[in-house]
Amino acid sequence: MAVYTEVGFDEADALLRRLDLGTLRDLRGIEGGIENTNYFATTDKGEFVLTLFERLGAEQLPYYLCLMKHLAGHGIPVPEPFADPAVRPAPGNAFGDAPDAPCELLHTVAGKPAAVVQRLGGRSELAPSTAHCAELGGTLARMHLAGRDFPRSQPNLRGLAWWNDTAPVVLPYLDEAQAALLRTELAHQNHIAQSSTFAALPRGPVHADLFRDNAMFFAGEDAPRLSGIFDFYFAGTDSWLFDLAVCLNDWAIDLPSGRRDAARTAALVNAYTAVRPLTAAERALFPAMLRAAALRFWISRLWDFHLPREASMLKPHDPTHFERVLRERVRSPLVPADIPEPVAA
Repeated sequence: MAVYTEVGFDEADALLRRLDLGTLRDLRGIEGGIENTNYFATTDKGEFVLTLFERLGAEQLPYYLCLMKHLAGHGIPVPEPFADPAVRPAPGNAFGDAPDAPCELLHTVAGKPAAVVQRLGGRSELAPSTAHCAELGGTLARMHLAGRDFPRSQPNLRGLAWWNDTAPVVLPYLDEAQAALLRTELAHQNHIAQSSTFAALPRGPVHADLFRDNAMFFAGEDAPRLSGIFDFYFAGTDSWLFDLAVCLNDWAIDLPSGRRDAARTAALVNAYTAVRPLTAAERALFPAMLRAAALRFWISRLWDFHLPREASMLKPHDPTHFERVLRERVRSPLVPADIPEPVAA
């Protein structure tokens, strides 16, 4: 959510008026994140987020935007993208549900592909409790099930192929111990990916970046209530277990050490499996997927840290954090007693 592209007030106002979202009152760049340009836009009709996509192309973006629209239509709390009423989809293909339909959710601002979504209420919880983890786990499972009938498919663009391509680029920046860890773990993940157990993992649309700063909560009288999940622009078709592992590697660890927090892990996994029990293949590969999720973010943070792009308000994340997480996942994997048993049909 750094600002790479400066957006003029008048151009943003024109887009919001065209989408029937009111007259622009305030436009403010959002600090944080590293991929896209984001602004908070306040109009006389409400609060919105304007996103300009800096790396993703118009051929990829309909997957993300239509997925968000699809999930919102299935009752999942996600920010709903707004359509341009001047773009007419083919009959029966509203919001690009058919793979080849035009995407009226995609716009152009300052020469870049762009989207406008509703701004979520609540706030992110950067020190989540077991109650926050339980809320997140149940919602994640419902989101996975809601995506089963989503007709579009797009690979996880930060998946194994990207790790294999990017690892040689970041290796020169590592010391000997770090390089050995990266090579060893990448070989392990390539081996896992060729197994029949991996092929049996349930798959569908995944968020793939659901960190604690990509969810919002309202403070309830008895327990927090998740108000929404956002920033779907790393989403793709992948294993649901990988998505769960990404969440656990952020929501359920001790940040300074990277160690697993047992109580938060149990709260998140139990809430998830109460909605969608894990299969035998998922239980078998749970430790490997936790390692895979840590590797993915270690590589991406190494890349962003050592090969940064220039941007206003850009703050690259510390890559050593996920190195610690990966080492802890290798040293202390989940054991079967930590994973709920499947519920008999």
